[in-house]
Amino acid sequence: MKLERISTDNAPKAIGPYSQGIKANGFVFCSGQIPANPATGELVTGSITDQTKQSLSNVKGVIEAAGSSMNKVVKCTVFLKNMDDFSEMNAEYAKWFSDPPPARAAVEVARLPKDVGIEIQAIALL
Repeated sequence: MKLERISTDNAPKAIGPYSQGIKANGFVFCSGQIPANPATGELVTGSITDQTKQSLSNVKGVIEAAGSSMNKVVKCTVFLKNMDDFSEMNAEYAKWFSDPPPARAAVEVARLPKDVGIEIQAIALL
């Protein structure tokens, strides 16, 4: 099985020993994306809606750089700093996917990179 690294300017650069995404065996595996503007590196702060929108924009950047699209996403994992943000995150998240939406898990975590409110990872078909 051949692994191919995905790298794009449409998502934040990897800040450690990982890839933005990997293509393997007909799938795209997108690393967790936080609400950082890829052009400036600045974090999007404020509402969880704004943070969700930026995180999903970053996911989209990686998925599209791999040659796939958001309508081919089959699984997402959403990490929330505060589960009280679930409804607001869910409302924005729903705008990004067609029917049927991908399978998903959403979990509250103690802490996320750079103390952001959300991180989203995805798996898509090519």
